[in-house]
Amino acid sequence: MPETDFLPSASVQLYLPLLRGVSRSFYLSIRLLPQAVRAPIAVGYLLARATDTVADTTALPQAERLTLLQSLWAAIASPTGDLNASAKQLAEFAQQQTAPHEQALMRTLPQCLKLLQGLSNADQASVRWVLGPITQGQLLDVTRFGQGMQALQTEQELTDYTWQVAGCVGEFWTELCARHLGNFATLPTDALREMGRRYGMGLQRLNILRDAGADLAAGRCYLPQDRLAALGVSPAQLAQAVKLGDSAPLLRVAPLFNDYLDLTQAQLLDGLQYSCALHSRRLRVASALPALIGTRTLALLRQAGPLAWQQRIKMPRHEIRALLWRLFWRGASPYALAQEFVRLSAPAAP
Repeated sequence: MPETDFLPSASVQLYLPLLRGVSRSFYLSIRLLPQAVRAPIAVGYLLARATDTVADTTALPQAERLTLLQSLWAAIASPTGDLNASAKQLAEFAQQQTAPHEQALMRTLPQCLKLLQGLSNADQASVRWVLGPITQGQLLDVTRFGQGMQALQTEQELTDYTWQVAGCVGEFWTELCARHLGNFATLPTDALREMGRRYGMGLQRLNILRDAGADLAAGRCYLPQDRLAALGVSPAQLAQAVKLGDSAPLLRVAPLFNDYLDLTQAQLLDGLQYSCALHSRRLRVASALPALIGTRTLALLRQAGPLAWQQRIKMPRHEIRALLWRLFWRGASPYALAQEFVRLSAPAAP
């Protein structure tokens, strides 16, 4: 029998505006989720977003970020953890955030921790399980990207990283649905867990491709150095090209860029197939939305080529609103989802 959540849905409802502020696209998926799984997924996301904010705040010295991240993980990992010992550092860190929503998230982090502790024991264990590799991936990021330009060394490092910070989320999502929603899909849970893992990894690879320009400017290169070396380009040269608007070094990495686009597209297709196997219409849309937005973003990246790293590529909000209307008008059937995926994948998609 599916397990009942201990946390009142009203408690999570209070944090929906905060979710909307820190991630508009994921907020849409959260709102669409069945109530039974909304709380643990929302709580897990808020905590992961908070630790990610710490990892990404490069204005803070590396040693201080590592200390704060480790303190946050220690509080999350313990069933009775609190942030009392880190209260001063956390308050100072929140004050340094220039984005109001990021500042609000850091200030409400103790309450988010209480939300975690208000979940059922099984859901608490699931949230802590998924936050483990995510936080370890973030700690690795802070350690790896210290002074000057740094890069991942191999393809395996990139694959491992995409699982740590996102592939595990697909497994987590599947576990919660199996626990709370019973017979929720037409495919076996083990198959869904594997598809969910690949789906999450694809979403993270998409983030890397989309944000490579900003990452390079910040001294971070997630494109493996061995793959770049084979094309005669270094991470430092790419960073300089982004800074100066020099297209030549960027165009030299087009073969790698296109390989990654193709791999990401295949992983997003796993996400679509995952979503189409779900019985609940709301759950189908919540699961499919990142894949649909993602494949549209991939199409825009493919049109721009590596020169996309000199601009900001994203699916416009009016297109997302139109997509949601079309999905609900057509009952969000598996056939409708598949048609939208094909339409949005095309370069000429409106």
